[in-house]
Amino acid sequence: MKVFRLILFILHLGIFILLLGVLMNSLVPPKVFPWFNLLSLGFPILITIYILLTFFWMISWKKRAFVFLLLGLLFFKPVIRWVNFSSEKEKESNLKIVTLNMKAGQFGIDKIQNYMDEQNADLVFLQENGYQELNLKNLSGENTFPVIAFYSKYKIVNRKNLFEGLENKDITAQCEAIDIDIRGKIYRCINVHLESFGIVKDMVKLNGNKSEDEAKTKNILRKLIINFKNHQDQIDLIKKEIEESPYPVFVAGDFNSVPNSYEYYNVLDGLKDVFVEVGRGSGTSFHDFKFPLRIDYMFTSKSIQPVTYKVDHEVQISDHFPVIATFKLD
Repeated sequence: MKVFRLILFILHLGIFILLLGVLMNSLVPPKVFPWFNLLSLGFPILITIYILLTFFWMISWKKRAFVFLLLGLLFFKPVIRWVNFSSEKEKESNLKIVTLNMKAGQFGIDKIQNYMDEQNADLVFLQENGYQELNLKNLSGENTFPVIAFYSKYKIVNRKNLFEGLENKDITAQCEAIDIDIRGKIYRCINVHLESFGIVKDMVKLNGNKSEDEAKTKNILRKLIINFKNHQDQIDLIKKEIEESPYPVFVAGDFNSVPNSYEYYNVLDGLKDVFVEVGRGSGTSFHDFKFPLRIDYMFTSKSIQPVTYKVDHEVQISDHFPVIATFKLD
């Protein structure tokens, strides 16, 4: 029994060190050391094992349980970026935003059209629209990009392609800053689609053939690391736009990055994660891999008051779930 507990103790320490590596994404960019960003993908598994082992020490009446419990507090904020149970706000909202990666309408463009009309949103951020034109009630917009589109009830006063001069640009990496006039006040909306990984389900399925499985694994790792480094350049441009904006900002879209990643920490800097502020339940927004992946976000300036945030897990109009949030604007 002592040997078994020693093995569990070493495992617990190892998991704790790996979780610390996830936190290092706030400091270490992928071009310096991409492996920390890789750890962020496994955060749900790592923290689950950590919690289970902590409970084991508690029911075993071991003093180390309290040590691991205290150390675990370091990961409270990282956890609620995946699963949150914030209290309900009593304020009335006067702005509604929906963001959705629509997978080029492969699940049915009519379904997306009807869903958006039912939401009666003020602003709609779309990614992977594939130049699909939507005729949304009371909303106007134009598809100037093959990957992103923006629709608004309010007047658009300016638009800018943030990735226009980006080196090593993949067509899936697109981002636009749109200034809109909401009741006499200008807000900057940044519609984001960071470069896709190009990984589909067949690529991650192992078939038991050692050489083939090793080749698949190496190929996936290579793709991930290349994209992490490319994301760094894309995030730098978005962050610069946020910092230099003379207006409050809404940042929404598909970041192809999980919470506690380098991308997440650097966009969050100076902003609010609306899910952390007012979200309830699971933030998982991508369901194609049957693994908890939150990669669709809404961030806002700190001056903007979020009221509600919902990932609509009840509809499947894409391989992403729609994300819906409401706000109270002065």
